[in-house]
Amino acid sequence: MDIKIQSLKFDASKQLIEFVEKKMSRLERFAERPTGVDVVLRLEKDSEKGNKVASVALHVPGGDIMSEQHAKTFEEAVDLALDAVKRQIEKRRDK
Repeated sequence: MDIKIQSLKFDASKQLIEFVEKKMSRLERFAERPTGVDVVLRLEKDSEKGNKVASVALHVPGGDIMSEQHAKTFEEAVDLALDAVKRQIEKRRDK
């Protein structure tokens, strides 16, 4: 599975990139035949939920699964987005 990570308005640390790659590689266990995942990390101006945003787009046959989450840290935002993608995978599987 191809994992693409993009950081907007800041330079992502090596530690953050490794964290995201580790988390996204787990999606292979949940999704059927994933072809890739795009992760966009960005900073936003002041937000009540947090100014760190993680957008995840999982590419699977039948259509992409997307999630965007706001949090106070990028790690938390990635975890929330990953959980949302897992729930969407389960919903598709149940149909």
